[in-house]
Amino acid sequence: MGQTLIYKILSSHLADGCLEAGKQIGIKIDQTLTQDATGTTAFLLFESMGVKRVKTQLSVSYIDHNMSQFGPENHNDHLYLQTAAARSGVYHSRAGNGICHQVHLERFGKPGATLLGSDSHTPTGGGIGMLAIGAGGLDVAVAMGGGLFYLACPKVLGVNLTGRLKDWVAAKDVILKLLGILTTKGNVGWAIEYFGKGVSTLSVPQRATITNMGAELGVTTSIFPGDEQTQKFLAAQKRENDYKPLKPDADAHYDRIIEINLSQLEPMAACPSSPDNVKTIRELAGLKTGQVAIGSCTNSSFADLMMTAKVLKGRRINNMVEFAIAPGSREVLNMLAENGALADMISAGARTLESSCGPCIGQGFSPADGAVSLRTFNRNFAGRSGTKGDNVYLVSPETAVASALTGCITDPRDLPKLFAIKYPKIKLPEEFTIDDSMIEKPPNEKKAAGIEVLRGSTIVVPEMPQMLPEKLDGRVLLKCGDKITTDHIMPAGIFLKLRSNVPQYAKVVFNCFNEDGKQTFAERALELKKKNIGGVIVAGESYGQGSSREHAALCPMYLGVRAVIAKSIERIHKANLINFCIMPIEFADPKDYDRIKPDDQLQIDNLLDAIKNSNEIKITDKTGSFEFVGKLDLSQRDRNILLAAGLLNHTRERNGQKSGN
Repeated sequence: MGQTLIYKILSSHLADGCLEAGKQIGIKIDQTLTQDATGTTAFLLFESMGVKRVKTQLSVSYIDHNMSQFGPENHNDHLYLQTAAARSGVYHSRAGNGICHQVHLERFGKPGATLLGSDSHTPTGGGIGMLAIGAGGLDVAVAMGGGLFYLACPKVLGVNLTGRLKDWVAAKDVILKLLGILTTKGNVGWAIEYFGKGVSTLSVPQRATITNMGAELGVTTSIFPGDEQTQKFLAAQKRENDYKPLKPDADAHYDRIIEINLSQLEPMAACPSSPDNVKTIRELAGLKTGQVAIGSCTNSSFADLMMTAKVLKGRRINNMVEFAIAPGSREVLNMLAENGALADMISAGARTLESSCGPCIGQGFSPADGAVSLRTFNRNFAGRSGTKGDNVYLVSPETAVASALTGCITDPRDLPKLFAIKYPKIKLPEEFTIDDSMIEKPPNEKKAAGIEVLRGSTIVVPEMPQMLPEKLDGRVLLKCGDKITTDHIMPAGIFLKLRSNVPQYAKVVFNCFNEDGKQTFAERALELKKKNIGGVIVAGESYGQGSSREHAALCPMYLGVRAVIAKSIERIHKANLINFCIMPIEFADPKDYDRIKPDDQLQIDNLLDAIKNSNEIKITDKTGSFEFVGKLDLSQRDRNILLAAGLLNHTRERNGQKSGN
């Protein structure tokens, strides 16, 4: 039986374990990426490991999230990352050079290589044939230091693409279709591989849109083969030597196959407030729209914005629509400026935002109260835009620009009759305009040793976890429902600048559940911590979906949270909980979730023994006078990390260094 492409790459990088679905494996990482919202902590932890220089083939530090710079915090982070990268042997992409995933695809991605990134949308690299995986910053720091990345060997879902996209139907509609089928939960332990005759009709930017938003499915990664489209893209980036043909074996076995006929797709949208709440544009047509944004790491390529410019040329957007564009990279922005497309969009009424994540993470351009906001982004979690009670719809650039013209949600297939607009078929250039002057190459080791790492006053080394007790006395700090995202746990937006200062950032843990005039989650948690009572979070299905932000574990750990008990926990967040020594427990019987109430006192006896020897753990609800069983779905390495008080201590112990406790 032949191998899938995913298993071929895993096999060539396998350093620990065997390729059996569900079993833990350790793989060698060729490249890493970090960004400034997660990278500061990742570099602080990397420094704490005592490793002087990165040991990967290539590591890149990007500045693309915290660009607002209200106060010194963001620029302090930028200077720290710039100097820490130079000292550590890491490339540094400066503020303004673009979004990490777009730039990495353009300038660094290699078919067949492994990429680990401290951003959940790292699988964007799968569009160029990389095995690209998102992870918490501590996992990335370990990989930067030459350590293996451990994951559950995934099952592989094959998506057989047939046909060809029709005019006005986009790559975004492909992934929205798949989200409508699979939803955002229940896909942990799977990876997606695209194959079939339809693949050759999709360009690398289109493929990257699909693999990027595949992160919303909760899968480990998504990948396309390396073929003529890949070769053409790399040649246009003047990186022909990085091309490598990649494909699965003819008799490759997939654990499940879904067929999508591209010819039968139509424009779609993810409705508020989840990427899997998918409807067709025909169903939504006519809904008044107050705001439109085209950008983010999902849809900010040269092709996306050229299509937008062609539609807008000589026209004006609706006067009741606030419209903005954010090119994904400086390369894209320069090319749009040179060929006049940028002027066409500005003349039509577009606002130009920085080449950064911006509105996608609540960094500006928030919608008005009650306004419908159409965005070409990947997430529309409630409040993520920065506006409470927001109405954010995720759409393709084609749908976005059509709706900007009309002032209401509009099927772009109606543009020919509404405005006599012929569909602009955009061809990728044979040569992109390359300017890497804002990517700083690290100096050699001798020069790097003399570099001073700049540490502003707002940069605080994170506190490390304490050992778990033999007997855990806990209190339910919060009982929440299904699909709690890392945005719920650790808000972005105006609070994002606090990421390099855990004591300050921890004050807004679960800020969305705090009520005016009442104790905050953080205040209640710290009270319990002083009394040596462990905080416990109880949750429903798919707890921790969304961003890779390890602060969603690091900050609760700082507040004294010792366990999460949920119906299910998403992959990256579960790894982050383990890395920071918070027990991830799943209900053996989901009905027990209903029996637990906020503030219940919970007790776990023989906790350490259960971590060492058992797949189950008995928990006593002392308030409700009942017992229930939790599942410990942990690998031996997970158990060792928990017993060592977290991944950093575990790594130190393996390297013969003194523990941090």
